[in-house]
Amino acid sequence: MSHLTYGDIKQAADRIAGRIRPVTLAPVDAGAIHTAPRDPLDDREPESCEVWLALEYMQHTGSFKARGAQNFIQAHHEAGTLPDAGVTIASGGNAGLACAWAAQQHSVRATVFLPATAPAVKVARLRGYGADVRLVGTEYAEALAACEDFTHATGALPSHAYDNPLIAAGAGTLLEEIHQQIPDLDTVVVAVGGGGLFAGVATAARHHNIRTVAVEPLNCRALNAAVEAGRLVDVPVDSIAADSLGARRASAMALHAAQQDRVHSVLVPDDEIVRARQTLWDHHRIAVEHGAATALAALTAGPHRVPDRDLPTRPSRNYRPSHGEKVAVVLCGANTDPSRLTHHATEH
Repeated sequence: MSHLTYGDIKQAADRIAGRIRPVTLAPVDAGAIHTAPRDPLDDREPESCEVWLALEYMQHTGSFKARGAQNFIQAHHEAGTLPDAGVTIASGGNAGLACAWAAQQHSVRATVFLPATAPAVKVARLRGYGADVRLVGTEYAEALAACEDFTHATGALPSHAYDNPLIAAGAGTLLEEIHQQIPDLDTVVVAVGGGGLFAGVATAARHHNIRTVAVEPLNCRALNAAVEAGRLVDVPVDSIAADSLGARRASAMALHAAQQDRVHSVLVPDDEIVRARQTLWDHHRIAVEHGAATALAALTAGPHRVPDRDLPTRPSRNYRPSHGEKVAVVLCGANTDPSRLTHHATEH
């Protein structure tokens, strides 16, 4: 399956209703986000943009991944296709947490493979959900290969961190909830790793005529590179947000969604991701992982931070809303070590 439909997302929403936490939206202070320059001949009264933070890090397991995992396991449970060996997944952390949590909800065994470089906080929480944790290699691809070997040997049901229609459709339910609360939303801003969240959100957003801004770290741009090449390609993974956004290759579903209209690609450098994460702590007392801060960095990054020579094409360096535009920024996960945030809180 190379693309999702809105029907897939509606079906997922019905399936997981009552099993996940509805997203909370918090408005950003007026004037905190700069808008795009106006036409000097435009004599209308200036309006600021309206920005909301979608606090999806408050979801079960600390990230949006719980939606897709719940949809995946619930669908297989309903179909009677859960094997005795349970489910297995290779994950940089968040997807594994979500899979283990959803499996525990249904008393299903979960075996999770992840790189030995995964944050200790994620490994500890996985074990807390009763998962059999196996640390393999230093990159996601190595953990995935080990997971595939395990699947063949045991008959366990393989899940995936992002490249599965049930996983992506579950993630797309987030946009449905945002739209219910802000029916006239113009734009949703979302970080992209392998593209499960993006594919689901963009598919639902397109149905509602909402723009999707897909944000990736400059040196971790699997989706941007695929759009540029017109096909899926492998990319280097080198970003402070690689623990959650470090996919070498985007999913076919994500590429299909990105090739539709009303999708805007943005690349942000690591220093802007760090700055956005610190800003969330200083101004809102929100401690998220770098992957979540990547989405906000698209609105706060300066235009001069990405040299043209670094890339063969010139993708956007940020996203500036227009005057009066209504924007939701998805803060997708908070499985992080808050002690790494500095404590020089800014008073306002």
